[in-house]
Amino acid sequence: MTILNTPLTLPCGAILPNRLLKSAMTEGLADAHDRATEQHNTLYRCWSRGGTGTLVTGNVMVDRRFLERPGNVVIDNNGGLDALRNWAKAGTEAGNHLWMQINHPGRQCQKLVAARPLAPSEVKLKLAGLFGQPRAMTADDIDNTLSRYAHVAGVAKQTGFTGVQIHAAHGYLISQFLSPIANRRSDAWGGNLENRARFLLEAVRRTRDVVGTDFPISVKLNSADFSQGGFSLDESTQVARWLEQTGIDLLEISGGTYEQLALMGDTPAASASQAREAYFLSYAKEIRSATSLPLAVTGGFRSSNTMHAALADNALDVIGLGRPLCTQPNVHELLNGEDVTFTPWEKRLRLGPGWLGPTSSNRQIRALNFGAATQWYYRHIVDLANHRQPDTGDKNLLRIFARHRRAEMAFVKNRAFNV
Repeated sequence: MTILNTPLTLPCGAILPNRLLKSAMTEGLADAHDRATEQHNTLYRCWSRGGTGTLVTGNVMVDRRFLERPGNVVIDNNGGLDALRNWAKAGTEAGNHLWMQINHPGRQCQKLVAARPLAPSEVKLKLAGLFGQPRAMTADDIDNTLSRYAHVAGVAKQTGFTGVQIHAAHGYLISQFLSPIANRRSDAWGGNLENRARFLLEAVRRTRDVVGTDFPISVKLNSADFSQGGFSLDESTQVARWLEQTGIDLLEISGGTYEQLALMGDTPAASASQAREAYFLSYAKEIRSATSLPLAVTGGFRSSNTMHAALADNALDVIGLGRPLCTQPNVHELLNGEDVTFTPWEKRLRLGPGWLGPTSSNRQIRALNFGAATQWYYRHIVDLANHRQPDTGDKNLLRIFARHRRAEMAFVKNRAFNV
């Protein structure tokens, strides 16, 4: 048995069948009522059969007024429980785990969905004019939203998902509370780190109260925001200590926000060691030294050699994969110990020449380029969800970007619950 194929027992007692985790990737496959569809079932059945031991869904939103993107599944009081049960059954077909990622976008909610999103403070996201001016959350807004996180977790357990993940990374609502840039509050929810971490820790506590002690709770946390004056590695390490005290079962380390796209490899660490692989590994080692939590790292893993080395070095417990599984969903050869390298397609994708591509000195141009590359991978998620083999031949990002934008606008127009 290879080290990648070794089971892992979590603090709650649940056992992961192997050390591979499909990290959350937004699907955009919901119907006009924001419910799961047969496409979700097809997609996650494919990944389940592919051998990855733990699958984490894309963002499942807690409030239909505020979406990460059009096509998100939303759980509030709109029914759809049978659709969720079908999704859970399909996504656990091979005996793997399927965890629901729970999220709220905060200020990272596009204007075409909500012109005035909720956020910790009225700090606007300045990115290509796509995001509106947020409204600072009141105490009632905070309490209501925290209750929604716990409610969604309860529904996940009720409908057959085997765990949940609370999204506290990538600049979404909880990440905004953690950030001194986005969180300018002067009450109990802002200021020092303890106050800024209060929302996350309370979300975990309320979730645990609902799902019980034997149900896995994971948290996805930024190692850092990679913004001057933002959430730092030292702060992330302290938050990890507090999360261990709350009794979570797995901490997934990532990094960055929409404004600082470390989550897509746009970080100095990505150009350093290991041929741009595992670009959060050095940050995770710092967190590893401060906590005994089971740790997953997502971001840049492409070769079996790097994965085995990271596990053998005890730098982490679980390898997070995202984009590779969009084009190569079968990991059985990897688990069996064969020498596998996933094609790093993102290195071959760009909007145009260097001044317009991922190396541009203009942050917004780089963000658009990375965004278009992400939409290239979205297309392959849709391929898998429709029983098609991913076609990696079309690399025209401008065409893909335009097609993606038209589809999102059409979804919003036809959505049954425009608010």
